[in-house]
Amino acid sequence: MDLSQLEVFLAVARERRFSRAAEKLYRTQSAISQSIRKLEEEIGEPLLDRSSRDGVLTDAGRVLHEYAERLLNLRADAQQALAELKHLHKGKLVISANEFTALYLLPVLAEFRRLHPMVKITVNRSLGSRIPTDVLRHNSEFGVLTYDPQDSQLRSTVVFHDELIFVVPPNHPLSKQPLVSIRQLGAESFVAHNVPSPYRNKVLQAFQRHKTPLHMDMELPTLQAIKRFVVAGNGVAFVPEMSVEEELARGELVRIPVRELSLHRELRLIQRRASGLSHAARAFLTVIENFARERGGRYCFRPGR
Repeated sequence: MDLSQLEVFLAVARERRFSRAAEKLYRTQSAISQSIRKLEEEIGEPLLDRSSRDGVLTDAGRVLHEYAERLLNLRADAQQALAELKHLHKGKLVISANEFTALYLLPVLAEFRRLHPMVKITVNRSLGSRIPTDVLRHNSEFGVLTYDPQDSQLRSTVVFHDELIFVVPPNHPLSKQPLVSIRQLGAESFVAHNVPSPYRNKVLQAFQRHKTPLHMDMELPTLQAIKRFVVAGNGVAFVPEMSVEEELARGELVRIPVRELSLHRELRLIQRRASGLSHAARAFLTVIENFARERGGRYCFRPGR
């Protein structure tokens, strides 16, 4: 049996006449009769008492009537749920990010929530090196990275520009310097992130090129911990500029340019090439693009090939 047969059956049971059911469904009476006869053949039981002029249901007809109503109501519920999903009254969006790239998401997600408050958003924290795998395995629809994964199965869009900067507390001897060299940093005690990254390696390589020791006497698991430790006067650090904007504005940290280091970074939003995006994901891309157009500055929307 199929749902169209059940619709015909319910119409006949409701109208009590084949002719009236045909009028309601805009079909011929013979088509209605044929549909009921085929349904009875498939079930192996008569559904209507043909001896009655009022279309009385048989026992089998009464049982089927109950289930037919449930099935058609479920179809209506499914259609409604799909319509709500399409119009973003429901839905789910899952994004993978690390501690730093999640900072980029905060204002964008706030705007998305304002526009689409019924969509549930989950940001899964993951190591940057694992985020491409999260996306390829369908654990997330999007990932946010500070590097181009160079994977033909992924499409990446540059969405933000950031820079790795050198910061010290305001009472540090170097805090009044307009510019420092790497050699001046050889005696400093650095507070470092204990998660390897391409940019950490670039800093190490720069110190090695200039034959300057890099004393990483303290390694901490989060940027928040690093910031607090440096603010308290317990060392200096290289950190993403976006992660210390508030501390710089309040004067809790001081940024000092390093002559030999200019580490600009591009944040990328990655997605799978082979699979289509959900309605929520497409809406999220639109929000990001509009956000970049309106905000400008370090926000951008530059799709890759």
